Amino acid sequence: MTGAMAARHSPLEGFEAAFGQVAGSPDGAVSLAEVPFLAQLDLRADSVDASLRGRLGAVLGADLPLVPNRAVVANGGDRHVLWLGPDEWLVIDRPGTETTLEKQLRAAVQDGRGSVVDVSANRTTISLAGPGARDVLEGGCSIDLHPRAFGPGRCAQTLVGRTGVIVHQVSPEPGYRLLVRSSFAAYLATWLLDAIEGDSTP
Repeated sequence: MTGAMAARHSPLEGFEAAFGQVAGSPDGAVSLAEVPFLAQLDLRADSVDASLRGRLGAVLGADLPLVPNRAVVANGGDRHVLWLGPDEWLVIDRPGTETTLEKQLRAAVQDGRGSVVDVSANRTTISLAGPGARDVLEGGCSIDLHPRAFGPGRCAQTLVGRTGVIVHQVSPEPGYRLLVRSSFAAYLATWLLDAIEGDSTP
């Protein structure tokens, strides 16, 4: 006898109304939304092994970024590969793709020096976009987010409002994705809402 499949709940259920109010604010300077259930795979590989990099690149549809704090886009824009360290990347894709992608990457690693771990359940993603988005982030983030230093295709592991996140700029608007541990997601969402309200107060 099979039981009913349990409903999947995102870490930020209940924030939809508050996020919607931000998007519908009169000035329209910032939009805020959760992007739940994205596939996230932690990839470790020997970056010196050109053959291994080639096999992984063939699966990903793009070469692994080797420059620190850079990201590449593949698979029609659905897939992002973020540099996390000299031998570590985070592969992000559409919800539901993690199982197939994990198998493909494991096959590409073969006997090479590397590993693939599905970390999709570890984090959720908050989208922060609009002309005022950078000002909001700069209120709680120590890295330089000015376009001369940080733009589309850049990523960094840092703190936002005392919460560890991965900041990934995905568009010049600017538009950011903030990847945060599920257990800290509500705290970060509340911090962002307070920061946005503070910025909009005359």
